[in-house]
Amino acid sequence: MLNRRHIRIKVMQTIYAMHQSGSDDLTKQEKFLKASLDNILDLYLILLSALIELRKKEAQYLEVAKNKHLATPEERNPNTRFIDNPILLALEQHATLAQALEYHRILNWQHNDDTIVYLLQDIKASALYQKYMAKPSVTFEEERFFVVDLFSTLIAPNEKLYAYLEDFKLTWVDDIPVVNTLIQKQLRHFEAEAFQVPRVFKDTEDADFAVDLLRKTLLNEKELQKEFEDKTPNWDMERIAELDTIMLKMAICEFLKFPSIPVKVTINEYLELAKEYSTPKSSLFINGILDSLVKTYQTQGRLNKSGRGLL
Repeated sequence: MLNRRHIRIKVMQTIYAMHQSGSDDLTKQEKFLKASLDNILDLYLILLSALIELRKKEAQYLEVAKNKHLATPEERNPNTRFIDNPILLALEQHATLAQALEYHRILNWQHNDDTIVYLLQDIKASALYQKYMAKPSVTFEEERFFVVDLFSTLIAPNEKLYAYLEDFKLTWVDDIPVVNTLIQKQLRHFEAEAFQVPRVFKDTEDADFAVDLLRKTLLNEKELQKEFEDKTPNWDMERIAELDTIMLKMAICEFLKFPSIPVKVTINEYLELAKEYSTPKSSLFINGILDSLVKTYQTQGRLNKSGRGLL
């Protein structure tokens, strides 16, 4: 589920939070980082299960309307295309997904179905839903495309849902786009037999990278800062954005303590993080520092990278 860039973001945010709190408890920060990473799977399950709960809620509404004393002909014989959608039904009946929801105790919508009610109202009022329901017949592909469009245009960008998720766990703010993209990809290629609940990390190497980067950066912060202090003669160290100094320390840590990560990959990754999370001039500043350091390290023979093309 997570790529290395998102892992770097989580490490950067953990270090920043540690600085803001004034804490120096490394064990506590490692636990915070691991929880922040592991909780991304909960976010995935909550968002995906929203589709299941929307179908259930509409089925309940149709059943109640059908059993009214003065039910209309339309209520007695409702259009059940939405609740019969094979993708939504397959998600609800998928054994592995059901086990994951139970194991992770994903009960958000049972405890707070107001969000589902609001979502369902918005969906039923949309042109997408009304066009889908009005078709004389639909193919399986059309059923699948509807669910993809439903999620990407009505659920993922829904402000009420976003506000609920942000209030529930603030660390999810940067995770929501990653999870939304993954779910859209899975729905676009959905086949019940092939569907799997993803792992948080691609492999154990990525999981180890997260903890190692945090630990090696924090344990060597003073030494890492000294590496670039003399490279900023025109900058007052106290006026450099704190996130910039954190990113520089992390990048230098990768240069010197992660022999399998190519120098160009490290530079590109932190330039992208600077563009997204720091000041408008940060990427140019960081690029200049890192470029200068790489030349120095190459001259001094300090870049001990293993493998070809890593410099």
